[in-house]
Amino acid sequence: MLRAPESRGGSEYVHTHIRVGDVITVRGPRNNFTFAARHRVLFIAGGIGITPILPMIRQADREGIDWELAYGGRTRDSMAFADELQLYQDRVQLVPEDERGLLDLPALLGTVRPDTLVYCCGPTGLLDAVQKLCEPWPAGSLHLERFSGTGNNGPSDAFTVVAERSGVVCEVTAGESIADALARVGVIVQTSCREGLCGTCETQVLDGVPDHRDQLLGDDDREAGTTMLICVSRAISPQLVLDL
Repeated sequence: MLRAPESRGGSEYVHTHIRVGDVITVRGPRNNFTFAARHRVLFIAGGIGITPILPMIRQADREGIDWELAYGGRTRDSMAFADELQLYQDRVQLVPEDERGLLDLPALLGTVRPDTLVYCCGPTGLLDAVQKLCEPWPAGSLHLERFSGTGNNGPSDAFTVVAERSGVVCEVTAGESIADALARVGVIVQTSCREGLCGTCETQVLDGVPDHRDQLLGDDDREAGTTMLICVSRAISPQLVLDL
């Protein structure tokens, strides 16, 4: 693990405190970017974002699903798995930036294809552009995996949180996360990414209206308002009652 002293402390703790022979507890990976297509798929990858896309391509090919890939990178030599992908011939469009410029996203996504799912992974700029172009597409068409959050935009007024099962009420101050506010009064909720990406802190909402600021929940979950990621999301209503 790379030692990053200016990060949130995880790597620094490992380098400073953990020694050979220490026993630590780990859990398996949490997969929020699962492949569930059955018809047509457009894969879009940027740089290292090809990593989770590649096994999806292999699965789609095994299952006879109609698919295509648009894969962009800075240079041809820097594009991982390029040689393997060339075996799929005309299903794959390799776009090295120094040779062909950026991926032509309007050409790929400008026409709505109701029978097609889009799976995309890559840098934030690519994901934001793909998300914008897919707004006219049917709900559920786009599946993204982000490496980092997009920021915590919007007002950060204080509000009240009730941890129903714990019998605890606390105020979430401006700029404070729900998870941190609850921890301050003794209600500890496990978190991991702290950016609304992984789902570790997903919590059921019993009452109130969440202000969703995560990058994980789908439109249906957001509209239902029955669950939220408390590491980044806040409240529209003056009070939230959570199943904690």
